[in-house]
Amino acid sequence: MTVRLVIADDHPVVREGLKYLVSQNRDMVLVGEADDATSTLEVCRTTAVDVLLLDVSMPGMAVVDLIRALRSAVRSPRILVLSIHPERHYARRVLKAGADGYLTKNHSPTALVDAIRQVHSGRKYVTPAVAQELAVSLSEGTALAPHESLSNREYEVLRRLGAGARVNDIAQELALSPKTVRTYRSRILEKMSLRSTAELIFYAVQNGLVEQTTSEQGPASALRLKTRG
Repeated sequence: MTVRLVIADDHPVVREGLKYLVSQNRDMVLVGEADDATSTLEVCRTTAVDVLLLDVSMPGMAVVDLIRALRSAVRSPRILVLSIHPERHYARRVLKAGADGYLTKNHSPTALVDAIRQVHSGRKYVTPAVAQELAVSLSEGTALAPHESLSNREYEVLRRLGAGARVNDIAQELALSPKTVRTYRSRILEKMSLRSTAELIFYAVQNGLVEQTTSEQGPASALRLKTRG
């Protein structure tokens, strides 16, 4: 049976790489692509799709909200989330929202093909690392990290603030008002018992919630970012 795929990623180079990979497998065919949340919803609404390869960070609504919107559609595809972020960042959240699998982009093409076939067959796909994390989280008495108490939207704001993004930029990216983003920031600080945005940035970097572009970056360099708004 042929697997009809849609690739949703805002990076053209990534989409081209995934398209090449799909073309190398006779049981897979690309039926559409998208570069933001809105176009992803549209192509899945108008096209017969079996599996959606969904990037975790695209313009528009947050990935968890997008997954829920897709799940509420009449024809909902299987959803395999692809991400540059380690499993601990998003795996549990997207699986809980209704995704069928989560795979980081540093895995091999063979692993991706296996994941596509597995979710297409109706099974969930998780790596051993994710399976272990889920098992630990279900253990009685396991203490969750402070950021795990945040809602999905608060978590999105936390990661962007932790990377040094401005309130106005976050508002535009998440389609919120700056006032709403500031409200989320206040809630985050309260829930995590932090006193300032500087402490928030330090926490995010220390806990690996933001990506670092060079080996020289670290908590000190993150704290030097000027947060405004």
